[in-house]
Amino acid sequence: MHQILILASLCLSSLPEIPAIYQKPTGNPATPAPLQYLLQPMTKLVHTQRGATVTLPCILRTLPQNYKVRWSKVEPAEYMEVVILITNGVHHKTYGPLGSRASLRRSHRYDASLTISDVALDDEGRYRCQLINGLEDESISLVLQLDGIVFPYQTSQGRYKFNYFEAKKACQEQDSRLASYGQLYKAWTEGLDWCNAGWVMEGTVHYPIINSREPCGGRLLLPGVRSYGARDKLKDRFDAFCFSSAVKGRVYFIRGHMNFKEATQACRNDRAAIAKVGQLYAAWKFSQLDRCDGGWLDDGSVRFPINIPRAHCGGLTNPSVHSFGFPSKLRKKYGVYCFSVKYRG
Repeated sequence: MHQILILASLCLSSLPEIPAIYQKPTGNPATPAPLQYLLQPMTKLVHTQRGATVTLPCILRTLPQNYKVRWSKVEPAEYMEVVILITNGVHHKTYGPLGSRASLRRSHRYDASLTISDVALDDEGRYRCQLINGLEDESISLVLQLDGIVFPYQTSQGRYKFNYFEAKKACQEQDSRLASYGQLYKAWTEGLDWCNAGWVMEGTVHYPIINSREPCGGRLLLPGVRSYGARDKLKDRFDAFCFSSAVKGRVYFIRGHMNFKEATQACRNDRAAIAKVGQLYAAWKFSQLDRCDGGWLDDGSVRFPINIPRAHCGGLTNPSVHSFGFPSKLRKKYGVYCFSVKYRG
């Protein structure tokens, strides 16, 4: 395996000031040898939400001489590992943006567990705790998974307008990120059904189908997450599948018959901001926000969240965030959904 690796010194006082350490991932590794120095965790999947504090376990069986423990985050889409923290059991040093929120738990002398505070959407993924001890290096891998919601997203100009990088930016602008394939698959198992194909984080394109039908590949195809595979990230254009998690704050509705400009000002007058699409989905998912009223959102769309389907809410039969699309911003018909970082009494 060809590797590009920047090695840090054993003496933590001379660790280089570098933002990241990169390493190309292995291909098909052989069966790993039994761990000698590290305990195998009881579970390799750790759940959390955005804004929480979470600990990834890594416990040593014994303390070899002149050892180091290195924590890194595996980024498969970029074919690299990004170093977060290195310790020799006495001192430790952190690296990069994630390192500023990372620390060692140190509940006892054998504890090298990593604690991450104020968890962000981009923190989700695979992490590696590696004990470095000369020729006897060994490691464990854990997956940090955020509880969240996947939603399809397109522009006011219609479907299939994003290349990969535009899709990534569009999700970020709506307080979310591109969903991973795993997140999209999980959303499909929970009922997401959408005909339009969209980008996911890995650079591939998919669409999830629960009810097979003619406009969505035909009735004969089985339900599933259907794939267009890897596409040209610059030239090919599709929609996006975004992922959002819990938010620190509250989404609430202001009633009225406002155009988009008036709606934006109404939130500002209330010392809040007009809500983003990802924030509305998060409020629907985690706070059970339920309103029949269509309201403006930051991107110029009008939507409303329904948790309890009922006849006078348009006869809709499934809980979801429903959309009126992108009406003229001059139209004085809708209320507005606002987002406040402070909870209103």
